[in-house]
Amino acid sequence: MTHSTEQSSCIRAFIVDDERDLCDLLIETMIQFNITGTGFPTANAALAALDLENPDICLIDLGLPDMEGLDLINKIRKRSSVPIIVLSARSHASDRVMGLELGADDYVVKPFDPREVVARIRSLLRRSGHVKSTPRQPSASKAHFSGWVFNPGSHSLKSADGEETFLSTGEANLLEALLRAPKRVLTRDYLLEHGGRDESLDRSIDVRISRIRKKLADGTNAQVIRTIYGSGYMLTTNVEWR
Repeated sequence: MTHSTEQSSCIRAFIVDDERDLCDLLIETMIQFNITGTGFPTANAALAALDLENPDICLIDLGLPDMEGLDLINKIRKRSSVPIIVLSARSHASDRVMGLELGADDYVVKPFDPREVVARIRSLLRRSGHVKSTPRQPSASKAHFSGWVFNPGSHSLKSADGEETFLSTGEANLLEALLRAPKRVLTRDYLLEHGGRDESLDRSIDVRISRIRKKLADGTNAQVIRTIYGSGYMLTTNVEWR
């Protein structure tokens, strides 16, 4: 583990990357913006730390020595809604799509300016409600629909049999927008403004909708989210907030 800064009031970031110099550069830049960074050279070291701490954001390299970064994202997303930014030299669109499909929230290509990463962190935390200066107020209301329960505050989705999974920030914001307007067609532009926008990937909205659909799949042919070609998407079921 590389060194970390020591300010408990800071936003906390885990940096999972085996490039020690890069981790140290990010950590030194972050502290200027009130972000505490802790570096981990392996996926397993980061997973062990996640058993003990809940950071505000994770930055993950795809080329880790002990595990593919995409596998690490998948493992984290099964247990947490923590915002995730991919840091990678892989610039191909397919890698960006795969990152989003597994639950990442943003994707930064190496080499990068550390200040750009800080800007991405601050933007993502504002969208997710994790910014400490303006914390999201916990909501007592949960959406109940078609046997599912969605909690916007924790980004958790629970099935009728009690199995819980977590959505990324973009996925959670998209699902909430649909749940707030059931049986209404929501345009792509509207949904993009509600958490699905990724300036580097035009397909981000479709990828995230596809991921939500997979999580809502229950073995039936019922389609909870319908594509309205040429218009956008529509939630087809009734929703009760309580």
